[in-house]
Amino acid sequence: MGLMISIAMIYMTLPAILTTLNYWFTLTKPDNEKLSPYECGFDPLKAARPLFSIRFFLVAILFLLFDLEIALLLPLPWAIQLPHPTHTLIWAIIIVLLLALGLLYEWVQGGLEWAE
Repeated sequence: MGLMISIAMIYMTLPAILTTLNYWFTLTKPDNEKLSPYECGFDPLKAARPLFSIRFFLVAILFLLFDLEIALLLPLPWAIQLPHPTHTLIWAIIIVLLLALGLLYEWVQGGLEWAE
């Protein structure tokens, strides 16, 4: 029981000591560079909300969609051991086919072209 109490005391005092040391030794005088806003490489003296191309968001959504496809198809090898593996295979083929048709549609419409 004494060992448990000593471990608990260490777990309680060590974070308090480290927090106190951090408070004492950190610099609390920010300069102009730290106080200026950082907007991912954009000039902070220009407009705060520069226009983004909608194509950037389209590519991000397509990435998320295909990432979700991988998550949906991940259990497929384990599902082959089910009593009716053909049902699982048919649903997997339907998912891949729908995503392929959607990608083909975006490609034909020019949604994946960066040049406008």
